[in-house]
Amino acid sequence: MDNATRFRETPVAGRGTPEDVWQPWLTSVRWTPIPLTECDRMVVVAPHPDDEVLGVGALMATAATAGVPVHVVAVTDGGASHPGSPTLTPDTLAAARIAESTRATALLGVDEPLRLGLPDGDVSGHEQDLAARLVDVLTATCQPFERVWVLATWRADGHPDHDATGRAAAAACSVTGHRVMEYPVWMWHWARPADPSVPWNRMREFAPADDILARKRRAVDEFRTQILPLSEDPRDAAILPPWVLARLMRTTERVLW
Repeated sequence: MDNATRFRETPVAGRGTPEDVWQPWLTSVRWTPIPLTECDRMVVVAPHPDDEVLGVGALMATAATAGVPVHVVAVTDGGASHPGSPTLTPDTLAAARIAESTRATALLGVDEPLRLGLPDGDVSGHEQDLAARLVDVLTATCQPFERVWVLATWRADGHPDHDATGRAAAAACSVTGHRVMEYPVWMWHWARPADPSVPWNRMREFAPADDILARKRRAVDEFRTQILPLSEDPRDAAILPPWVLARLMRTTERVLW
C-alpha cells in the first residue's frame, strides 16, 4: 500500500495517530542530531503557506539567528484549503494566507517568502515547471562553494502537493548539486511508530532552544485561517485542530537527511 493510499484511509477529518502514541516511541530512539553548523544557506520550499513553519520553523529561526541566510519559496498561496467555504472565496482565503505567512516568517526572523503562485491542489500538474523555477531560484540565490540546504516536504508525505513539491525540489537539486532534505508534515498523521514505510534510518533530529520554540508558537498562531474554524459551517472547519498541532509543535523537529 502506498503512502497516498494510507493517507486517504486515514483522512484529515479523523484524528490520525495521537501524539501520546508518538511520544513514548520518539523519546525511546536515539536520533542523530542535525548539524546546523554545516549549513551556509538554507532554502525552504513550502507547498502551502504554513508548511515551512510547521515543519521546520524552529530550524529556520535558529539558522537566521546564527546569521545563516534563510529563503522561503511558497509554491502555492493556499486558496484551496477550504473548498466550498460559504465564508471566504478562494481569492480572499489566499490573500489572508499570504498575510499570515508574511507575519509568521517575520516572527522567525526570515524575509517574506518568494511566492510562485502555482495552483493549490494541482502542484503535480506543474511539477516540471516547479523544478525548473527552483533551479532558477537556487542559481540566482546561492553562491559558489556554499553549503546549501534545500528543505522541502517529504516526497511520500501523502498530500499530493507535498509529494510533488518534494519531487520537484529533489529534481532541482540534482541539477544544481545542492543537498535536499525532506520534512514530514502529514506523515505524522497517517503513520505509526516504527512504520516500515517511513525511512527512519534517514531521520535526523533538531532540538531548539526554548526561546526559539516560543517564537515558532507565536508564528503558528498567525495562521488563524487554518487553526481556527472560519465559521460554524462544517465546510469551514479548522484544517489544523489541536490534535494535529500537537504533532507539529513538539520540542524537537525532524527531517529526512
